Amino acid sequence: MRYLLVVVILLIFTPKTQSQTFEAGPYIGGANYIGDVGRTNFVLPNNLVGGALIKWNRSARHAFRFSLLYAEISADDANSNDPRRAKRGYSFTNTIAEASLGLEYNFWSFDLHEGHPQSSPYLYTGITYFRADHLLLNANFPNGELENQGANWDFSIPVIFGYKESITQGIVGALEIGVRYTFTDNLDGSWPEEIFGNRMPEKEFGNRNTNDWYVFTGVNFTFSWGRKPCYSRF
Repeated sequence: MRYLLVVVILLIFTPKTQSQTFEAGPYIGGANYIGDVGRTNFVLPNNLVGGALIKWNRSARHAFRFSLLYAEISADDANSNDPRRAKRGYSFTNTIAEASLGLEYNFWSFDLHEGHPQSSPYLYTGITYFRADHLLLNANFPNGELENQGANWDFSIPVIFGYKESITQGIVGALEIGVRYTFTDNLDGSWPEEIFGNRMPEKEFGNRNTNDWYVFTGVNFTFSWGRKPCYSRF
């Protein structure tokens, strides 16, 4: 389904690409997870994230954006300031591979064709489809260790705040912090019902009323091409 969506978008937009401006480039930064294991900090990168993104600027105030990112996330109760978690002693490592498509909105006008310098804070949101492993305790709570149980594909909603500035008339650098609210509560193994389809109270832990989050904090550099566009209302 995700590949079909990308193909349809490309087919729709290809006839107009010569009159539009595109940006593409690498992304690198740090990743952390928010859930039922380890620290409770919202932004505290402890693993690397990397990938690439491409933008199609539809006006000086908004652009369609597509990105592919890969990261490792990990957490350890031994690093938590919550004494209950520290005593419990769980830890895990998981990987995130995500594809995200959505809209980037500039708070100020940002048009590289108007010359250098240009700068603006921005907001991005859309839909993300990601792959991560399910996890499961290998013994009944509170004993055992968390073990990876194979791939799970799920959706998340990204909310990204950033600030970008032109380095030259064709190169843009940006710094951003992006949280992803996921539709799973099992990035950390706390909710095994997602694996088996039924409750397993002896292997559940944590707060089952909140799903897991993950956060990417990083920088990206994009290189632009395309002649000055005649922006449409779309």
